[in-house]
Amino acid sequence: MKIILSIFLIVITSQSTIAQNRPQDFLSSEFHKERREVLREKMPKNSVAVFFSNPIRNRANDVNFKYHQDPNFYYLTGHKQPHALLMIFKEEQNINNTSFDEIMFVRGRNALAELYDGGRISTAEAVNQLKLTASLETPEFKNFPIDFSKFDQVLFYDFKNDVRQTNEEGDLYDLIEQFKEKVNYPDQNNLDITPEPQQNNLNTKLLEELLRPMRGIKTEEELELLEKAVKISALGQAEVMKAIKPGMSELEVQGMHEFIFKKYKAEYEGYPSIVGAGHNGCVLHYIENYKPEIEDGELILMDLGAEYHGYTADVTRTIPVNGKFTKEQKAIYDLVYEAQEAAASIAKAGVPFSDLYDTTLTIINKGLLELGIVKSLKEEDLIDPTTGRHRYYPHGCCHHIGLDVHDLGEYGKLEENMVITIEPGIYIPEGSPCDEKWWDIPVRIEDDYLIKKESAELLSDDAPRKSDEIEKLMKETSAFEQFNLPELENK
Repeated sequence: MKIILSIFLIVITSQSTIAQNRPQDFLSSEFHKERREVLREKMPKNSVAVFFSNPIRNRANDVNFKYHQDPNFYYLTGHKQPHALLMIFKEEQNINNTSFDEIMFVRGRNALAELYDGGRISTAEAVNQLKLTASLETPEFKNFPIDFSKFDQVLFYDFKNDVRQTNEEGDLYDLIEQFKEKVNYPDQNNLDITPEPQQNNLNTKLLEELLRPMRGIKTEEELELLEKAVKISALGQAEVMKAIKPGMSELEVQGMHEFIFKKYKAEYEGYPSIVGAGHNGCVLHYIENYKPEIEDGELILMDLGAEYHGYTADVTRTIPVNGKFTKEQKAIYDLVYEAQEAAASIAKAGVPFSDLYDTTLTIINKGLLELGIVKSLKEEDLIDPTTGRHRYYPHGCCHHIGLDVHDLGEYGKLEENMVITIEPGIYIPEGSPCDEKWWDIPVRIEDDYLIKKESAELLSDDAPRKSDEIEKLMKETSAFEQFNLPELENK
């Protein structure tokens, strides 16, 4: 067995499978290496942390969804390919007379597979380009001479049992099964009637505790990518405001946003795009986006975020399809805006997360009462008995963004270089216990903020937020107006 170490490497040629066509503004290998070092410092003595890459998700038959790496795996390695395993050791290990404190197992090279699916990283490239201490091919993990029982703690995320077995030796399924055997992973199907559970050194909770504060506080490199993702998303919102008109479909509106994402070279959407007109906007995570014609007089809620080099924005705007808010729509919109502004005004390092929600809730409740939408501020008027949530403001107001749209992070007090959303909303579906003139008015305004010592910086200000500014922008000409396709003929 040969472990490839950086000291023995020759210079990799320009034909590297990673280096080809790679943009220059990805996170640096030094970033990922430093993140591994920070994690190692936090790990308990005599421990090993084990990470598995994300599974490949099947779309239909022999076609898979576009692959997306597990955020933690990417955060620690920069590796974007499937079927891989990373081990980080607290102390240096010596196996087969070779010393190392981390090792990653990657797929072996395969000319035919690479003809269909593209190049794979080699073990040498994993060491040289990802700055890993050591690397082997995944089939070698089966006989890799590591004794997990000697560690006080083996840290890993517990398994979801959602990995398909393939015909490839050393695939993710094999890696997981071989790991389970090596660590004596408890058999979930074996009913144990003993009064005390069997003691072992497996810890499936600690990694989350160690990574949460790391990922919640963004480095300068991360902020550059995150701010770009936010800017792309906000520019998309602004352009669609100019382009939207009655008669378009929700899918068409979604497509305009996502075209702009791709135009600015954002590889993915950070989450399924939410584009809901009228009643559909009252469905918090509406992702069907299939209404064939958005109607004059409706509001349309657009919650979309570009993912740029792994980092995702989360920006929501709610606008009138015809370019003009009705009296009732404007009243609700301005109330949500007031709540968001109040929360943003107190956001800074040291402020409890909960204060932001409490601030928005106080303003929204007061406004709903003044508008006559609720009869009182008593629980029976504010809480929907069927959901147990606030009848018109049923969600939280803030969350971290980063490698995940709901990123890992602490939710005690705000800290410098956290990036969070502030997203109050009011949703009044048809049949609500209020005057019918308020029905089918959904409003969410969501923006992304960088927390600083004495304030919060609004990152998504390229998309107008005030109701009058939205109406003004919607009168402008859009670049999409020059984009005309022939009509499909019905036969």
